[in-house]
Amino acid sequence: MRMVCITIGICMLAGLSGCGGGPKSAKGFTLPDGDIERGQAAFVSLKCTDCHRVAGIDLSVAEEEQGMSVRLGGEVSRIKTYGELVTSIINPSHRLPEGFNEEEIAVDGESKMRNYNDVMTVSQLIDVVAFLQSRYELIEYEPTDYPPFLFDDKVVATK
Repeated sequence: MRMVCITIGICMLAGLSGCGGGPKSAKGFTLPDGDIERGQAAFVSLKCTDCHRVAGIDLSVAEEEQGMSVRLGGEVSRIKTYGELVTSIINPSHRLPEGFNEEEIAVDGESKMRNYNDVMTVSQLIDVVAFLQSRYELIEYEPTDYPPFLFDDKVVATK
């Protein structure tokens, strides 16, 4: 019995040790709050509007619009996390947007989005992320209301 308890304890410790994520873990990564208005200005000045449209807001864009536009913000069933937005900006090839032919948005699996890592300041990144997060609106999930399942005139299961 004692050996079983020791084995269970060792397994629990081994399992918990994997929760830290190691040296590449995002645990503890936090940036200061950004400024939405400065983020909008940076979004325009960095020419993000060349390829992106932001739901619910008219940003001044060049007269000649490009054929492809990735929409950001709007009503969604899941809000993009801060980390997802930061990652999308600093490593756009990490996850390509859905709903596009790959040829439109990527070359050999790499995003066509310009690499801003040497152009954008950390302050601009923080502000752009604050601006983008403010443009998402979570729509409430409405589960399907199923009628009770009847088997031989007896209720077997409900919701």
